[in-house]
Amino acid sequence: MATTRILVVALWLAMACVHPRTANAVGSATGGGQASPEYDRVVQLIEAEEYRSAIPVLEGLHRDEPENADVLNLLGFAHRKLGRLKLAFRFYREALAIEPLHLGANEYLGELHLERGELAAAQKRLGVLETACPKGCEERDELADAIAVYRKARDR
Repeated sequence: MATTRILVVALWLAMACVHPRTANAVGSATGGGQASPEYDRVVQLIEAEEYRSAIPVLEGLHRDEPENADVLNLLGFAHRKLGRLKLAFRFYREALAIEPLHLGANEYLGELHLERGELAAAQKRLGVLETACPKGCEERDELADAIAVYRKARDR
């Protein structure tokens, strides 16, 4: 039974690390389900940086699927881009409560921590990403780069 559980976790991790991202801002959609037309629409809105327009669509998706970590991650992202950091933090934490190794939510929460000057917390998110994709992934690389930029700016 323990071996089966380990194999399932290993398979899930492997799939999470190679899952292609729809766009840089979208984060990883590790849920494996088919994207709905509404989800596709919100991805387009976010890619176009139309965060205010994306939020009502995301809220509708969240009502329909309250346990969808991808939707919660995008809600956090849109709110963060609009400067609503408390809301962003809440949605990222909700996404991670559902899917602790969600690549996008871990990356974006790490970036949010950097925006708040919380380097140690950002490094913790990077540690989670190093566990989730030990051979590397875009989310891990982007958060590592953001931490390096933050340190360089701080040390000036």
